Amino acid sequence: MKRNWLIHIMIWCLLCGLASTCAWAGTGNIRPNIILIVADDLGYGDVGFNGSLQIRTPNLDALASQGVRFTQGYVSSAVCSPSRAGLLTGRNQPRFGYDNNLAENQRGYDPEYAGLPVTEKTIADSLKPLGYVNALIGKWHLGTRPQFHPHKRGFDVFWGFLGGGHDYFKSSPNGAGYQSPIECSYKQPRPITYITDDIGHEAVDFIKGHTEQPFFLYVAFNAPHAPMQALDQDLALYTNVKEKKRRTYCAMVHRLDVNIGAILAAVESAGMSQRTLVVFISDNGGPVDSNASINAPLNGQKGILLEGGIRVPFVMKWPGVLKPGSVYDPPVWSLDLLPTFVKAARGTITEKQDLDGVDLLPYLTNQVRGVPHETMQWRFTISAAIRSGQWKLIRLPDRLPMLYDLSADISEQHDLAIQNLGLVQSMLKDLGQWDVRLPHPVCLEGAVWKRRQLALYDTQYPLVQPEAN
Repeated sequence: MKRNWLIHIMIWCLLCGLASTCAWAGTGNIRPNIILIVADDLGYGDVGFNGSLQIRTPNLDALASQGVRFTQGYVSSAVCSPSRAGLLTGRNQPRFGYDNNLAENQRGYDPEYAGLPVTEKTIADSLKPLGYVNALIGKWHLGTRPQFHPHKRGFDVFWGFLGGGHDYFKSSPNGAGYQSPIECSYKQPRPITYITDDIGHEAVDFIKGHTEQPFFLYVAFNAPHAPMQALDQDLALYTNVKEKKRRTYCAMVHRLDVNIGAILAAVESAGMSQRTLVVFISDNGGPVDSNASINAPLNGQKGILLEGGIRVPFVMKWPGVLKPGSVYDPPVWSLDLLPTFVKAARGTITEKQDLDGVDLLPYLTNQVRGVPHETMQWRFTISAAIRSGQWKLIRLPDRLPMLYDLSADISEQHDLAIQNLGLVQSMLKDLGQWDVRLPHPVCLEGAVWKRRQLALYDTQYPLVQPEAN
C-alpha cells in the first residue's frame, strides 16, 4: 500500500510539472502580442500591489492579480535614459558606454554618439524578423540625431517625443524641450489634450488596428515625471492630501492607471487576452525630492543605487502560461525582458548576442530551478553596486563601501561592512574586475549632477506608507 501511495504521489508530481510545461508549450507556433508598459519616475510604494494606502491603482492591481508580481524587480540604472537603453537591449548599458544620463553633452564628447549606440540591437530589432509589427507610443529619450530615431531602431510606428520629458498640456510645432513637437508616423498629430490620455488613446487605437499580425507595443508613458501637472478632475479625488506636490503626484498616477486600464480593456475587447503577454515596469525609482513620490519601504530614490533608485514595480501577465496571482521573489531585472520576449515569440537567443538578461519563462513555469541571477552589477557615473545573493555592496568616491543584507534589511538601515570585512573585500574585487572592463562613456552629464547624487545618499527618506485618505 505504501509503495502504491508513493507511486501515485510521483505520478501526480510529474503531471503537475508536465501541465506547467504544456501551458507554455501549448501556445504552439502562435507568437503572442507583446505589450510593454513603462511608467516614468514611479515610486516603488505608489501602487496598490506594493502596499500603497493613499493612491488607488485598481487597474494595475488587477494586472498584478492576473499575472506574476516580482517583489525584487530591478532596472539597470537609477535614471531614465540608461535604464531604457538596458531595457531595450537586454545588455547592461555600461558595457556599451551608456552609464550617464542623456543630457547636454560635455565638451570633448562627440554629439554624434549621444544616443543608444547603433551597434546595439533593440527588442524591436529582434522581433521584426519574427513577423512582428513594432510600435512605440510615448517617450524615447535614447537620442535625437537621425541615426538614433525609433524608425532606425526597429520600430515601424512612432507617436511621441524624442526627449526626456514633456509638458502635459502644451506642445508646439517649433517648440523645444518640454514643449517639443509630437512626432507621428501615420497621421498628422492633433494638439495634445493631456499627454497621459493621448498616449493611452494612441495605444488603444494601435491595438484596435492590429488584430491579425503579432505586434510589439512599447507604451512609454512620461507620467509621473515632472513637470507636476494634473487634471482638475483627478486632483479632486485627492483633496485630503494636504501637500500640494504630493496631491498632484497622486492625481498623475491615478490618470496613468486609468489609461493602463483602457489599454488592457482594448486587448480584452479584441479577444486577444490569451495571446498577449503584458509587462508593466517603471524606468527607475521615484525621485522623492522632485515629484513627491514614495519608495517605502525602500531607502533612496532616483539617481542613486540604494534600493529606492533601482527596485521598481514590476508585473508580467500571460494568461494560460503564467499562473494568476503569483509572486516571484528571486531578483530579476529589466534586462530579462528582451530574451523573454524573443523566446516567447519562438525566436532564438545566441551566445554571440552576449546578453546580461535571461529568459524568465522557464523559471516562472517551474521548468528550471534555481534563480535567474546569482550576481547583478550597476554603475551610474560616481556610483557602483553589486548584489550577490542576499548581500548588496555600494561603492562611492567619498566614503567606505556600504554593505547591506537585503534578506533582513530591505530598507538598508544597517551598514554591515565593518562586521564583514572579508565579504566586503571579495565583493569589491568582483565589482572592480567588472568595472575595469567597461568602455569609456559615449556621453557625459555635467558635474553638478554628480555632487547632487552624493548628497542624495545622505538624505532621509520616508520608509513607511502614508495613511489612506
